Amino acid sequence: MNRLALAAALLASSAPLAAETHRVDPAQGAAALQEALILAAPGDVIELGEGRFTLTDGLSLDVAGVTVRGQGMDKTVLDFTGQQGAGEGLLVTSDNVTLQGFAVENPKGDGIKSKGADGIVYSGIRVEWTGGPKASNGAYGIYPVESVGVLVTNSKVSGASDAGIYVGQSRDITVAENIVTFNVAGIEIENSRNALVTNNIASRNTGGLLVFDLPGLPVMNGGNVILRGNVVKDNDTPNFAPPGNIVANVRRGTGVLVMANDGVLIENNAFQGNATAHVMVIAYTQSYDDPRYNPYARNVIIGPNEFGRGGYDPQIDGKEMLLAAFGGALPPVLWDGIVEDDNGLKIAAGVTGWSLNLSKPGQSLAEASPGPLDLTPLESWEFPHVGAPAALEARLK
Repeated sequence: MNRLALAAALLASSAPLAAETHRVDPAQGAAALQEALILAAPGDVIELGEGRFTLTDGLSLDVAGVTVRGQGMDKTVLDFTGQQGAGEGLLVTSDNVTLQGFAVENPKGDGIKSKGADGIVYSGIRVEWTGGPKASNGAYGIYPVESVGVLVTNSKVSGASDAGIYVGQSRDITVAENIVTFNVAGIEIENSRNALVTNNIASRNTGGLLVFDLPGLPVMNGGNVILRGNVVKDNDTPNFAPPGNIVANVRRGTGVLVMANDGVLIENNAFQGNATAHVMVIAYTQSYDDPRYNPYARNVIIGPNEFGRGGYDPQIDGKEMLLAAFGGALPPVLWDGIVEDDNGLKIAAGVTGWSLNLSKPGQSLAEASPGPLDLTPLESWEFPHVGAPAALEARLK
């Protein structure tokens, strides 16, 4: 090749090609779908046709800026019922990816996992284990982790043996307008910061909404989480998490559980039919060896919420003693009372909350001395801006 031809070839290889749409229909098979994911260029759209793709292996995408779009969560289905191995249905490891309008059914592992994928958007996605709640189901339905900029919206997850929608070790997050049912945890925000969880329906799970901070993870010190405008009702599914899983400790009938997080605002939600408690705020009680970790729940604010019937059948040790102490049902807000530097739980005017007045993590409930929260009700509060960048939502317009 002469110098002129070589220069032309180099110039051509460095110039971005025009974005293209690649359509894949179920009749073309799994190989064609994975090939499209491998060969896509940044900016491309992979359009999935209507119907059922039958898959025996997981899929992966590692090209930035790609959109994978189906015809709707009930029209385009990626069926992993015959999947070999225990991996996720779809793994995304590239930035600025949009996943929209399709379903993932019966993966052996997680439904869709994105790792280190900044600017990830899940919209109109359904992940479902169609056999109902089982310990053998995959752990997570929608599972973004270690990411900056996460939007999960208008999606449905059912049957996850850990969390339907789980966002972990990430920041700048919005989880909005989703429906989560028959999971162990409906929505879980873990070791993450600046998260807005809003206008979701969490029903028939073991626990509705969880905000955790755990030790020993690469990203620590979660906080600045807002739970606003959600419907959290009838979370009555028996816990089916595999033994040893942290959410195996979540009690059937938990509405919201905040554990060891720093800065959580819970306001304008509607609670009904959560038999253990509508809102529980607790310290982390297990042993750990991580000098970075703070096991206390700090700066948790309970604003106005609609609290219906709840707390009438708590699945906790000392149930009879607690029901007797509380007159037949636990109060809407229950705090273990374990505090660091007087920055534990704050409540707005009109919110009924009680403390167990425990003094250290792991203390027996037999040592509890329940009493009304002796805190000055808040008239107003300020909270930092949270949520995903607006540019993520703009992709869907």
